[in-house]
Amino acid sequence: MAEILVLVDHVDGEVKKVTFELLTLARRHGDAAAVWIGPGYEGAKDKLAEYGAAKVYVAADEELTSYVVAPKAELLAQLVADRSPAAVLVAATGEGKEVAGRLAVKIDSGVLTDVVDVADGFVGEHSIFGGAIVAHAKVSKGTPIIAVRPNSTAPEAAPSTPAEEQVSVTLSDAAKAAKVVEKVVQEKGERPELTEAAIVVSGGRGVGGADNFKLIEELADSLGAAVGASRAATDAGWYPHTFQVGQTGKTVSPQLYIAVGISGAIQHRAGMQTSKTIIAINKDPEAPIFELVDYGVVGDLFQVAPQLTEEITKRK
Repeated sequence: MAEILVLVDHVDGEVKKVTFELLTLARRHGDAAAVWIGPGYEGAKDKLAEYGAAKVYVAADEELTSYVVAPKAELLAQLVADRSPAAVLVAATGEGKEVAGRLAVKIDSGVLTDVVDVADGFVGEHSIFGGAIVAHAKVSKGTPIIAVRPNSTAPEAAPSTPAEEQVSVTLSDAAKAAKVVEKVVQEKGERPELTEAAIVVSGGRGVGGADNFKLIEELADSLGAAVGASRAATDAGWYPHTFQVGQTGKTVSPQLYIAVGISGAIQHRAGMQTSKTIIAINKDPEAPIFELVDYGVVGDLFQVAPQLTEEITKRK
């Protein structure tokens, strides 16, 4: 089968969930070949094997992560030239899309971004206008480069014993133009990261104010969940924009999503509609969110949410 390159998204050896999604997609269309760039591979190799990497190209030279983005594109361009893969998959994150764009220029190929699924022939599926329209696109020239939106594919384990190959690249002067001079580790709270969480509890306009978001946080903490918010809540300043779930925020796909006081505008639905189980709490029985949910509670969130938190706490 044809080889498909998957750029591993990791931070100091901790592999991001989106990489397992990319490996899952790649296995459907060929042999998944992970591309590891930077230090930390030894601590992560087992996870790549768990999700079916048939091969791992390892570029452990720390110099490749000492500069901004460009070295990754140069290494991928070299691998494309040497190995002739059927496609290259990257995460549709800020960095991933920049790598995709730079790589497309280097190998004179087309690129698809914000793809939510990949069909036969490397046809990319795009969810646009808040999920109201599904569009399909295909690269017509060169090796397809596809940036896949995180949380759009359910990762599936497929244990393997991947072959390993050490690779390197001589960086051009242009690739060294922007150097990383300092890294600052963002402090994390006890809650899981929003896009990686198995359970997400989000609050919306119905919460009524910043102070009332403690109800959302208490419910989330009782479940060991991440906290999210609708655009209406973040635009009102009730919760930081980094926690916004929706088309213009983050896309999540947890096992359980609880929407509290969220009407279910199409912009928000685009960011959470692939969740495995969806529960909504809203006093309006006609709220659009109820069209999407597995379970709905029509009631006052200020009564329902505390009761739910109390019951969950009792069962621990």
